[in-house]
Amino acid sequence: MADGTGMSEANELVFLPLGGTGEIGMNLNLYGFGPPDARKWMMVDLGVTFSDLRTPGIDVIMADPSFIEERREDLLGIVLTHGHEDHIGAVAHLWPSLRCDVYATPFTAELVKAKLIEAGIEQEVPLKIVELGSRFTLGPFDIELVTLTHSIPEPNALAIRTPLGLVMHTGDWKIDPDPVVGEDIDIKRLTQLGNEGVRALVCDSTNVFSPGESGSEADVAKGLTELIKDMKGRVAVTTFASNVARLESVIRAAEACGRHVVLAGRAMHRVTTAARKTGYLQNLPPIVPEDEAGYLPPENVLYLCTGSQGEPRAALARIATDNHPHVTLSEGDTVIFSSRMIPGNDVEIYELQNLLAERGIRVITEKDHFVHVSGHPCRDELARMYQWIKPEVAVPVHGEARHLLEHAELARELQVPQAMVLKNGLMLRLAPGPAEIIDEAPNGRLYLDGDILMPSWDPAVQERRKLAFAGSVFVTLVLDGQGKVLGEPQVRLLGLPEEDGSGISFEERALDAIDDVLDRLPLRKRKDDAAVAELLRRAVRGAIRREWGKKAAVEVIVTRV
Repeated sequence: MADGTGMSEANELVFLPLGGTGEIGMNLNLYGFGPPDARKWMMVDLGVTFSDLRTPGIDVIMADPSFIEERREDLLGIVLTHGHEDHIGAVAHLWPSLRCDVYATPFTAELVKAKLIEAGIEQEVPLKIVELGSRFTLGPFDIELVTLTHSIPEPNALAIRTPLGLVMHTGDWKIDPDPVVGEDIDIKRLTQLGNEGVRALVCDSTNVFSPGESGSEADVAKGLTELIKDMKGRVAVTTFASNVARLESVIRAAEACGRHVVLAGRAMHRVTTAARKTGYLQNLPPIVPEDEAGYLPPENVLYLCTGSQGEPRAALARIATDNHPHVTLSEGDTVIFSSRMIPGNDVEIYELQNLLAERGIRVITEKDHFVHVSGHPCRDELARMYQWIKPEVAVPVHGEARHLLEHAELARELQVPQAMVLKNGLMLRLAPGPAEIIDEAPNGRLYLDGDILMPSWDPAVQERRKLAFAGSVFVTLVLDGQGKVLGEPQVRLLGLPEEDGSGISFEERALDAIDDVLDRLPLRKRKDDAAVAELLRRAVRGAIRREWGKKAAVEVIVTRV
C-alpha cells in the first residue's frame, strides 16, 4: 500500500557488497531500492584482485556476480567511481552476463574502452560518459558525482539520493591539497551534502591504522627532483602506471635534472595514451621511444617502468634479469621504487630488489627517501570527512576485517550514531528504521584461468595446489582380458626428488608398491579396472609418503587389451 507521497510502505534501501568488504581489492557493490520482492538495483564498481601462490595458474580474481545475474532485468546500470583495476578490471569479463549500461567519467571510460576492445565487445557495451560533477538518474537512484582526490585522475564519490535518504559512497580517496593532476577535492560540495542530511557514509578503510594525513603529490614531485639531481648513471623509477600525477611528477623531475624520460611497460603506454586523450599530461617534454633509449648518455636518461610490486612479467622484472629488449641497467645505476608495498607482494618485491642489488644497482624505496604518498585517507582525513558529511550510519568498506572494525570504532568515537561492520554477501538495510543486517546473499570468487572463468571451488585449482606442493606420479598398467599384466608397468614422476633418504629412487619405490599389490591380487579380482587403479594409487602414494613425508598426487591408468 502506498502512503500519501506515493511511496510504498514496503520500500527499503539496502546495501549489498559482493566484493571488496573484508578485503582490499575486487570491489563489487550493490544498492537496492524497493520492496524485497521487487527491488531495483544499481552496481558501484566491478573490479579484480590478483592471484598469488594460493591460486597457481590463475590470472585475475573477481567477485561472483551470480546474485545480481539472476536479477539482471532489475539491474539499472554499473557506475564506476574511478579507473583502478580493483574497481574496473572485471567489467570486460563480467558484462556479458550482466548486459547493462556502464557509467564512467572520461578518463575512466578510456581505460574501460581499451579493455572492451581487447575483449572484442566494445560495440556491444553501452559505455555512457558522464562529466565530473554531473548528476543523472537510474530509476529510483538520483546520482551525483562529487570530485575527490586519489592516486589516479577523476576519482569520484557518489551522492546517491533515494526517496528514503541520501547515501554517500566515497570510493577511494584522500585529501590532497596539491594533487598535481586533476581537480582539488570538492570540500564545499561535501559540506553542502552533509548539511542536506546523509543517511549513510560508505567509506574507504585502507589507511585507518595510519595516524595523521597521507601527504601531497606535489611534495613527492619536489622530493624526487631533489633526489635525482645528484645521481650518476641511469635512473629508473617504478610506480603504478595508473598514478598519472606521479607520472607527471617523475617527468617534471627528470626534466629539471636534465634527463629524458623513456616509458617501459605496456601499462605505462596505455595509461599515458588515455591520459592525453582526456586532457592530462599536456605540455610535457617529449617521451623518448624505448628503441632509442640506448643512444642516450646514461646521465641523461630516466626510465619510467612498470613492476613496482614485483610482477614477473612487468618491465622492471625483465630489466632486472637483463631480458628487456631495449632497456639495460648496470652497476652504478639507480632504481627508485616510488610506490608502497602492497601486503602479499613482499616476497616478490624483495626478490626483485635483491636481483638489482646483486648487479650493483642501487635500490631506493619510500623507507629511504620521500618518494611516495598513499592514495588513501589516514585517520585525520577520515575524521574530516565525517565532520563534513555527518552521517547517521557509518559503513566501512575497502578493507580487511581488522580495518573495518577499527574504522567502525573510529566512527563511534566521532559520534556517528551507528557503525555497521559487514562482510561480502551481507545485506544491510539502510532505511527505513535503524540500519540492520537483514539477509545474506550468495557470494564467492571467480577465477580467470586463461580465457575461462571458473568458480574458486573448481577442482582444477585445488589439484594445482597439490601439484605445486607435492608433485605428481603417473602410472600406466596394461592388462589382458584375464587380468594378466602385459609388459612392465610404466611410472612417470614430476616434481618429486630423484631419490629418498636411503638413496633409492622414488620410481623404484613406486614399482615395488605396484608389484606388491599385483602379487597379492588374484586374477579374478583384476576384472574391475577402476578398482585395480584405486588399489595401485593408494599403494604408490603410501609408499612415497612413508619415505618422503608428503602425499604426491598419483594418477593410475589401467588399459585393457
